[in-house]
Amino acid sequence: MKRNIFLLIAIFVVSNIQAQSIIDGLRYSKDGPYGTARFSAMSGAFGALGGDLTAIHSNPAGSAVFLENTASVSLSFLDTKNETNYFNTTDSNFNSEVSLNQAGIVFVFDNHIEDSSWKKFTLGLSYETTNNFDNDFFAHGQSNSSIDSYFLNFAQGIPLNLLQLQTGESISDLYRFLGETEGFGAQQAFLGFQSFLLDPTDPENPDNTTYFSNIAPGNFNQEFSFNSSGYNAKYTINLATQINNIYIGLNLNSHLIDYRESTFFFESNNNEGSLINEVGFQNNLVVLGNGFSAQFGAIAKVSDYIRIGLSYDTPTWYTISEETTQQIDTRRTENGTSITERIRPNIINIFEDYKLRSPGKLTGSMAYLFGKEGLLSVDYSYKDYSNIQFSPLKEPLFNAQNSLIDSSLKGSSSIKLGGEYRWNQVSFRSGFQYEQSPYANTEVMGNLTGFSLGLGYNFGSFRLDAAYARTEQDRNNQLFQGSAFTNTASINSINNFFTLTTNFLF
Repeated sequence: MKRNIFLLIAIFVVSNIQAQSIIDGLRYSKDGPYGTARFSAMSGAFGALGGDLTAIHSNPAGSAVFLENTASVSLSFLDTKNETNYFNTTDSNFNSEVSLNQAGIVFVFDNHIEDSSWKKFTLGLSYETTNNFDNDFFAHGQSNSSIDSYFLNFAQGIPLNLLQLQTGESISDLYRFLGETEGFGAQQAFLGFQSFLLDPTDPENPDNTTYFSNIAPGNFNQEFSFNSSGYNAKYTINLATQINNIYIGLNLNSHLIDYRESTFFFESNNNEGSLINEVGFQNNLVVLGNGFSAQFGAIAKVSDYIRIGLSYDTPTWYTISEETTQQIDTRRTENGTSITERIRPNIINIFEDYKLRSPGKLTGSMAYLFGKEGLLSVDYSYKDYSNIQFSPLKEPLFNAQNSLIDSSLKGSSSIKLGGEYRWNQVSFRSGFQYEQSPYANTEVMGNLTGFSLGLGYNFGSFRLDAAYARTEQDRNNQLFQGSAFTNTASINSINNFFTLTTNFLF
């Protein structure tokens, strides 16, 4: 009776806690090599240079380097190759995406008083993609551990009567009720129980809290498909000024998150004693968020040839909402008859909003200019990923996750090198980047390396730039994050970026 009354009050499934994982925090804390073609061609080594719309996002003082009002728009083509290894079986997947990744404008207001130390003021407005989430991979192989551990771990300790349908109650009703009252873990136990994957050790006792699997030990043929889409982007208002040979700037950033993920896991076995011979488990996730951050920066013109820069990115404070849907299919054989169970709750879990704080970043830069012929530039950045934090802190599971982040992640250094050579109206560019893994254990995620190349042609009031950038990184991806089912797929990811930028001076 209490269950039915509650269902009349609540319309949506609202769970107080869905345990977040380290990978969620990292997803919204890392930036990709996006932006203008000139910036990308030099691997982003622009902290001491400025004069580029994306360089403003590296060091906000860079807009004061502009001599004229400037606008730019950039299109990018991203090609990703994921090579997976799952229990010594290799698969390759390719994904490509075309997008508008940058657009911006800078207005330059000169001070025409010649003997004034204050030279100019600039106002910039821009949009930029900071990360593209379009990705997919497929892994398959033979394992000696089953997905049953995922459901068993959640089920142990949950009373049997909570997982059984009451008179007149549907799958959707009970799945919703468990989400509202017991949380995400009880819903997973429910899926395992209702699909006959799990059974209670004492089926006649409604207070039973222990369960066993209907899948016998042995070998399991497994497949895992992952597909994600979306982006992380920011809108920026930039203010900067030049005082003598010092440039100072400020960015105020509004961040957006739109992330969508779909995974499908399939397992089959012919193990003697198994009641369940096939399992298909699908999960869908939608994440929407917004956040705020600021950046402070300065560039000093030490001489006609040397520039040095320093910038600080504050943490980004996000508010994030999530929605999930799930379904499970199992197949079993009873008395020589094949029976398929299809559990379709048809419920969208709407979780309470949570807060995420991404880490800040400190960047030091230096550039050497060879007159008008060219330049060399280097950026060094430090970001401490152990400062990622989920909140509200009053929730024990968020506190536990934050402790895990503190022990698993570490500070990460990155180095970017870039060069440009000008020959008449043509510019030749190249760059290199290296970024340390954010994990203390680099077997979870390796270091990132990359290089870049580019060309530019100056038409006077119009400039066209093109760039190619390549990055590579290895990682071990646990199929179900934070669960008792710990199978991982080793993934080598190679990203190829092609960018075309048009620049207008007016």
